[in-house]
Amino acid sequence: MIRITATHAGFVLEGEGRHVLSAGDFSLDGLFASEDPVAYARAALGSGTAHPGEGAAPRLRAPIQSQEVWAAGVTYLRSKNARMAESKDAGGGTFYDKVYEADRPELFFKATPHRVVAPGDAVRIRADSRWNVPEPELTLAVSATGRIFGFTIGNDMSSRDIEGENPLYLPQAKSYHRAAALGPCLVVTDKLPAPETTIAIAIRRAGVVAFAGETTVGQIKRPLPSLADWLFRENSFPHGCYLMTGVGVVPPDGFTLSRGDEIRITMEPVGTLVNSVD
Repeated sequence: MIRITATHAGFVLEGEGRHVLSAGDFSLDGLFASEDPVAYARAALGSGTAHPGEGAAPRLRAPIQSQEVWAAGVTYLRSKNARMAESKDAGGGTFYDKVYEADRPELFFKATPHRVVAPGDAVRIRADSRWNVPEPELTLAVSATGRIFGFTIGNDMSSRDIEGENPLYLPQAKSYHRAAALGPCLVVTDKLPAPETTIAIAIRRAGVVAFAGETTVGQIKRPLPSLADWLFRENSFPHGCYLMTGVGVVPPDGFTLSRGDEIRITMEPVGTLVNSVD
């Protein structure tokens, strides 16, 4: 396992030791385009400059370069129930019930790189929405050849009232400026997270926890490789992509994010993705 942290000075790779590489010596596009991304990362780790990890913490970037971000929906039972409830008045509740049981998953485009927020920066809530929530998700790193070679934490910001008004409004509810966050690092490994891996979220408001919850990767109904397989059917990603795998922790219906909130999403061995709300 190798952890890759993108900073404004370059990259920090942690595996057998801790090494620092410049942007000229390593690129995420090269990693995602490689036939064997795990071997590519191992070779880069060996070529980097050893660094003990002392000194001030670097300012982080999201671990993304030219990759698109996509997402799978209704992969957890909790998500299916929430989506049915939010859209019942629009007559779309049965859509989510059917897709939860169908062979074909719900897949949708989430973000281009410039819409993705770095760890420590602010995600946004839409000015024309009244009901906004974060969605903490295991996010797969998929190479240009369709190989899952790692994972990170993703925050799929969502405007539930807009989506609930009409399922056709999903792109507006999901894809807008600073509607996604990734990090704090990319874990490169041949092994997918174990079913018991916990995904936890805590939202703090004025220093007090306003909501907290957790789920496990094992609660995802669909096999993770099948999500990547469906995404790559009749599609191509020259720079690879990230694939969010759905949400199993949904705040209660009476909760909505407020500007100034702090969102903390934790999943080991990635760490904790922290973002404020703007």
